Amino acid sequence: MDLDTGSLAARLRRAGCVFAEDEAALLLDTGLTGAALDRLVERRVAGEPLEQVLGWAAFDGMRVRVAPGVFVPRRRSQVLVTAAAALVRDGAVVLDLCCGSGALGAAIARRVPAAEVHAADLDPDAVACARRNLPAERVHHGDLFDAVPDALRGRIDVVVVNAPYVPTGAIALMPPEARDHEHRIALDGGADGLELHRRITAAVPAWLAPGGVLVIETSERQAPVTVALVEAAGLLATVVRDEEVDGTAVVGRRERRRT
Repeated sequence: MDLDTGSLAARLRRAGCVFAEDEAALLLDTGLTGAALDRLVERRVAGEPLEQVLGWAAFDGMRVRVAPGVFVPRRRSQVLVTAAAALVRDGAVVLDLCCGSGALGAAIARRVPAAEVHAADLDPDAVACARRNLPAERVHHGDLFDAVPDALRGRIDVVVVNAPYVPTGAIALMPPEARDHEHRIALDGGADGLELHRRITAAVPAWLAPGGVLVIETSERQAPVTVALVEAAGLLATVVRDEEVDGTAVVGRRERRRT
């Protein structure tokens, strides 16, 4: 028997889904019925993130494709898109580093279609997913800048980064949807959460064009350390905070050479 919105919402509510009615509507909107729909519902009832069940996440006014195990873009990362897109001009070279699904790069590409957007990630599942949201030939697989074509060295205008910044010891405290259904490599930022920030800030100046900018997500609590890392790399740092989405980013600009 096919489910209707009311019965499906009740089933989701019993499983602890707070927005059961909205989720039921989205699941029914897939157009699936019978056993196929029931399999999706079972995945959601078992605790899998709704976005991974649906195969997409809403982000910056678009639907970004996601896949099981791949980091689901968070609303707070909107602060990165807003800050980065304001700095991107037609023809600019943009790198979405630690790209996950490629949501940041896809959002910037939608806002500035004439930008040349690249992305990179170490997780092969994330790379495969990002290649569905961005031109496949511009999504690179590897460890941070090791993945990036050498031809881009010193030419990137904006590097936008949502690297893992959860301290290792805090992962156990995360909601089960993230802790149990997103790859640990997308969550674990090391002992203090900033291990990747150290590596990225140390390497990024060589990849930035003169006047190029790093935009990196952090937490409000960790922002002072991220600022210090950005400044230690020789970049001019500022903090951007968006209270509406509870998002924090540090913007680091490489100075142009004076003539």
